[in-house]
Amino acid sequence: GYAVRYSGYLEHQSEPFCTDGYSRSPGLMKLGKDITLAGLEIGLLTMKKGEAARFVFLPSYAYGKMGCPPLIPPNAMVIFEVELLNFLDTAECDAFFELTPEQQDTFPLQKVLKVADTERECGNYLYRSQRFESAKSRYKRALSILGRSPTSAAEQRQINASKLLVFLNLSVTYLKLERPERALAYGEKALEIDERNAKALFRCGQAYLCMTEYKKAQDFLVRAQCVEPFNHDINEELKKLA
Repeated sequence: GYAVRYSGYLEHQSEPFCTDGYSRSPGLMKLGKDITLAGLEIGLLTMKKGEAARFVFLPSYAYGKMGCPPLIPPNAMVIFEVELLNFLDTAECDAFFELTPEQQDTFPLQKVLKVADTERECGNYLYRSQRFESAKSRYKRALSILGRSPTSAAEQRQINASKLLVFLNLSVTYLKLERPERALAYGEKALEIDERNAKALFRCGQAYLCMTEYKKAQDFLVRAQCVEPFNHDINEELKKLA
């Protein structure tokens, strides 16, 4: 998926006919689905994360002989200014989720973990963009493939490490969605894997605080503080509670 800012101009015009240049955190778009202009598809493949570019497209790489009335006249040459903010290679994930559950079960664990990690990264981008519902969906999709039975203790540790990160992500996302009961449930799931995880203890404390269960909130926040005594966020939350 590509996160881009862009503006499209006709030749000799200073005002764009289309733009996403004012969005602070654009969503992730896919080539051939969300990005269909031939020139842009080719151009983006040449770019690196953080790069800005200016492309001039002949009509055959833009809107063709017919144009796109009333905005784009026939045989128009167009100019696109593009900034590639982020790129996440989700092709492998998309292909994986198109398989049946039986086919997914035949994949090596390392590939499954990689797919889950990429889904979580997509969720993290959406979370940072304050698209919390979309982030939650990505995290849930990552979690959906981490339920396979391990064949060894080492595999169990790897699965648990991936699950732990997703549980923590879901917990904080549900806090943002103002659903503290769900945030608490995922915080507790994280603690089942790592009972001294400061983030999980902190999320549970925040959830109880939102639910106005102050004694339980204090218990969890104090436990989090014991693990990380100099954590600014934990200490601030305890001050708020006091």
